[in-house]
Amino acid sequence: METQLEKNKAVVKRFNLEVIEQGNLESFKELVNEQFINRTAPEGADNGPQGMIYTFNQVLRPALPNLKVIIHQQIAEGDLVTTHKTITGTHYGLLMGIPATGKKVNIQVIDIVRVVNGKYIEHWGMNTLSAVLTQLSRT
Repeated sequence: METQLEKNKAVVKRFNLEVIEQGNLESFKELVNEQFINRTAPEGADNGPQGMIYTFNQVLRPALPNLKVIIHQQIAEGDLVTTHKTITGTHYGLLMGIPATGKKVNIQVIDIVRVVNGKYIEHWGMNTLSAVLTQLSRT
């Protein structure tokens, strides 16, 4: 019998594959609570569900059309799931003002998601996107 911790980890794995990697809007609607808050959204950015899907489908996926998510490790406790992952892809489109370089991109990510009733309700995260952008702008 699957424990609640295993179910929560499965929700996060599914989100990473179906939403981040594939851009599936139906999965997004199914997996994200309407009251979702991204606690580490950039200042001035939408920290709700629409801000999150915008980042994936209008910023990352157009710039990295072959985007993949590699989950290295997940740890779950209570209603929190911490994931260490890498978002990879080739920089074939405009990425936050930087024209395509054709270079391979690896964004390291550690995020914590609060999952309640099978849905994302809160997110905190750290990533290396700013370092990747600095690298790409030097080419």
